[in-house]
Amino acid sequence: MQNVRWSMGWCLIGWLLGSATVIHCASAGQPAAYTKEHVITIDATTITPQSWWHVPGITPSIYASDPESMDAHKTTESRALKLKPGKYKFGSFTFDFPFTVNVEGTLEFAQSLDQCVEGRGTQTLTVRCSQTYPHGGQRDYQYQ
Repeated sequence: MQNVRWSMGWCLIGWLLGSATVIHCASAGQPAAYTKEHVITIDATTITPQSWWHVPGITPSIYASDPESMDAHKTTESRALKLKPGKYKFGSFTFDFPFTVNVEGTLEFAQSLDQCVEGRGTQTLTVRCSQTYPHGGQRDYQYQ
């Protein structure tokens, strides 16, 4: 705690002298483990029918106006992304869920997703479902 106070004091002095020092102080405060990028593979190739997916803020959006020219990733191939430890979201037009990259560079997500998602504790997120159904896998409605 003493080091944090001391560091904050120097950042305050830096702020009084100029903003460039403040930016340096703010970035110096984060441990290196949180700034390291890890290669995380997203594999949505088993989704049927094929579609597009994205990780908001990281990959191109799936909400472009023209599906033929959009840059979003298709489910026809897996993609490797460089992600820092933190919280993210996988999103398609019909299925989205949060996941976390931990400081060791492995994936964490809710156990309730195990029916559709695998890769917990690894660096490959495999998405098998194109729609979210109740956990029993049955639709909660019937077509007439």
